[in-house]
Amino acid sequence: MRSNRRLRWAAIPVALTLAVVLAGCTQAELHGYLPGFKEGEAPVTDRTEMVAGLWTNSWIVLLAVGVITWGLTLWAVVVYRRRKGQTGLPLQLRYNMPIEIFYTVVPLILVLGFFAFTARDQAIIETQFEEPDVQIDVYGKQWAWDFVYKGAADGEDVWSVGVQAQEVEGASDTGAVDQDQLPTLYLPVDAKVNFDLNSRDVQHSFWVIDFLYKKDLYPGITNHMSVQPLREGTYAGKCAELCGEYHSQMLFNVKVVSQEEYDAYIQSLEDAGNVGDYGDTYNRNYTPGLTGDESEEGAES
Repeated sequence: MRSNRRLRWAAIPVALTLAVVLAGCTQAELHGYLPGFKEGEAPVTDRTEMVAGLWTNSWIVLLAVGVITWGLTLWAVVVYRRRKGQTGLPLQLRYNMPIEIFYTVVPLILVLGFFAFTARDQAIIETQFEEPDVQIDVYGKQWAWDFVYKGAADGEDVWSVGVQAQEVEGASDTGAVDQDQLPTLYLPVDAKVNFDLNSRDVQHSFWVIDFLYKKDLYPGITNHMSVQPLREGTYAGKCAELCGEYHSQMLFNVKVVSQEEYDAYIQSLEDAGNVGDYGDTYNRNYTPGLTGDESEEGAES
């Protein structure tokens, strides 16, 4: 009884200390120093906090498991070490049923728990908006990006064609790139956005770092992604799948702007004549005007 009472009294200052430390944490610290958070402002997207919470809480649980495991290991090393004058092997114990049940059941509970929380969050993240405010087709290509804003100009598509990152003149040693020439994807703040992700040639991966999420692009297969940006700003993006010689230069930016600025950008694309279909026709292995059967007949002839 006395030892239990001492443990309870010892737990009180520990709990108070943890409460004070956690209360003083910044947004960055509370979310494991992941990008996408800024003190006093909304997260970058509606999915950012969910992803960060799953990641951070998982690490807390795993660190707790690690501390217990390391503690038990050190305890066994110290308590069961060979004493002076002892020879031979220590007494060998087998079939300790309580311990075997413990190290079977606890990992099973952890795995099931991780699976349940991951499946729950993934189902939410992967759900597409039924009525999006903006629909965008993203095309990855060696080694840049094309963005097609579906129906943005009175029902017609408008598009921007990207080039791979260009080094700043005289900065070959640092690898600095000209940000003004990077492909730039514009998104209106607070809008519900659905993406259709496509590849024009080989496998790529669409990764906006501050969104804490990425999605692969496969030739001949359309992948999907949805997001609601909540904070204006410019966010770096890149291809996260090794796709060839200039993979490291397959960069882009995402600009989350006001609705007025977004409308003005769409109008600038329309004024530049970037209107109409700019989809699969420009894929590397696509032959305009031929169906699959006609392509086979042409190959045979």
